[in-house]
Amino acid sequence: MEEKTVVLDQAAINRALTRIAHEILEKNKGGENLVLIGIKTRGVPITKRLQEKIKQIENVTVPIGELDITLYRDDLEKSAPTNEPELKDTNINVDLTNKNIILIDDVLFTGRTVRAAMDAVMDLGRPAQIQLGVLIDRGHRELPIRADYVGKNIPTSDNEVIVVKLDEIDQLDQVSIFQK
Repeated sequence: MEEKTVVLDQAAINRALTRIAHEILEKNKGGENLVLIGIKTRGVPITKRLQEKIKQIENVTVPIGELDITLYRDDLEKSAPTNEPELKDTNINVDLTNKNIILIDDVLFTGRTVRAAMDAVMDLGRPAQIQLGVLIDRGHRELPIRADYVGKNIPTSDNEVIVVKLDEIDQLDQVSIFQK
């Protein structure tokens, strides 16, 4: 793959997450009754950053969790027919019943990851509401899913790939478009 362009640098990512934090608080009338859940892998550090921004804005610590959707994917047989799927930990230490859950991921593409995440959340409790926040929405939905909070809309072609790098994992904050 060849890098075409960098669409967000560290400062732009920070501004987008600050805006998302304000939008979350505005839509939910504050930080009470919220739980932020990051979809592994890059949704988790984004969730932690949003938790910190909400604390700075409202002085409330919103509970967070980490969600592994591996066993909920609809393409398990296709992606690893002979291998066992690699499981990561789901770590949610709060009762989700009657809470406003905000799923957080790095890129919204077909919607299949979000569908799997909603299934996983419903197995853990019965939230009052599930909302979705993403750093990037690149279009190409296969399911009727849309994000409530979007850092940046980046329309892409089928032969382009969005690559999100975050300091906590990649030692760099950057969103790029690559050509397949």
